[in-house]
Amino acid sequence: MTQALFADNYKTTPYWQDIAPKLALPDTGLPAEVDVLVVGGGYTGLNAALQTAREGLGTLVLDAEDPGWGCSMRNGGQLSTSLKPSFSNLAGRYGGELATQLCLEGQASLDYMRALSREDGLEMGLRETGRFHGAHKPHLYESLARDCAAGHPVWKADAFMVPKSDMARELGTDAYHGGIVNPHHCSIDVSKYHPSLLNKVLAEGAKVRGKCRVVSLERETSGFKVLTSDGSLKAGKVILATNGYSGPLSPWLQRRLIPIGSYVIATEEIPSETIDRLFPTDRVLSDTRKLVYYYRLSPDRKRVLFGGRVSLSETDPRNSALKLHRDMTALFPELGSVRISHAWMGFVGYTFDTLAHAGEDNGLFHAGGYCGSGVGMASYLGMRMGQKAAGREKSLSAFEKIPFPTRPLYQGNPWFLAPSVLVYRLRDRFGI
Repeated sequence: MTQALFADNYKTTPYWQDIAPKLALPDTGLPAEVDVLVVGGGYTGLNAALQTAREGLGTLVLDAEDPGWGCSMRNGGQLSTSLKPSFSNLAGRYGGELATQLCLEGQASLDYMRALSREDGLEMGLRETGRFHGAHKPHLYESLARDCAAGHPVWKADAFMVPKSDMARELGTDAYHGGIVNPHHCSIDVSKYHPSLLNKVLAEGAKVRGKCRVVSLERETSGFKVLTSDGSLKAGKVILATNGYSGPLSPWLQRRLIPIGSYVIATEEIPSETIDRLFPTDRVLSDTRKLVYYYRLSPDRKRVLFGGRVSLSETDPRNSALKLHRDMTALFPELGSVRISHAWMGFVGYTFDTLAHAGEDNGLFHAGGYCGSGVGMASYLGMRMGQKAAGREKSLSAFEKIPFPTRPLYQGNPWFLAPSVLVYRLRDRFGI
């Protein structure tokens, strides 16, 4: 039975990578010296490079794999205001003024994506679909309703509640006790955004090279000596944009970023009448579980893309696919016989305070730790760090003002993940 759940042409490549236009990078040799080296060719790195190249700085982007190979082509394509902690939580940590600044930049990350689509003409299929966030326990619906009634002290969310009696207008499932809709959240077509962004960066004059791992950075009197798998070069400034794929290149960053695997499946094409009944809207979807589900339809409304964390430790995507299919059909029993066409995973860059971070240390810039909400925030903070490296932006981002915590004994291997997942499973069972 388990084998029957996989399509005959089942693939372990991400659905987005499978359908994305195939770009051939110009044959770029390794220069002896650059003004700015960007390490990582995903959303963070390319948005940074876009800024430095526009300022006329010699910019080189290096990626250990093909640019976009990591989570920039493995995510769910969901856009929000990118902050997990509530305003009250942030105000308790940092005070009301800094909490407000963080929220304003969360909104700015969403606005930046709209600007990239509208003003820069990047193809990304951006649509303001809204997000439905389902309550998987009755008392959690009441909690969402209280938050909705209170409103947000910074964002104009325009959120509204959907009671269980009206669920059919949002989703064809009996699994939720109603939920909340944030109408300004968006979706993008992941297969279009990264290739379009990459083309824009190349058009601005930056050089991009894949399959070239940066092995070490050594500070010099002016700038950095950089050793790569293809040779060495000098860089005036360096932007670290590796997020969940960060390794020993920066031990300081490695001790603060937690790589956590997130797993996704794509179904085979589903008849349109079934899609229309189960998913009458094109919203992006999530729910109140601590072990988050995130799901949506493919941009052509033919498949379900369903993701989440389903194992105590990292596993083969084929194994996780069966668990994700089980969880999907618990919500939508009609999909029980629908087969899996793609299954993949990517490493989310998490942090101990569940916030993104950015900063500079004497010409060495970083941005990362998007905690699973990285499509907009990675793009935005990449842009901010690119502007700073170009000398165009002097003010600090709110995400530079907060401390970037680590924990004793943590060196980059999340040994605490399995017990944490167990605790969250228990909390989800009882809705606490």
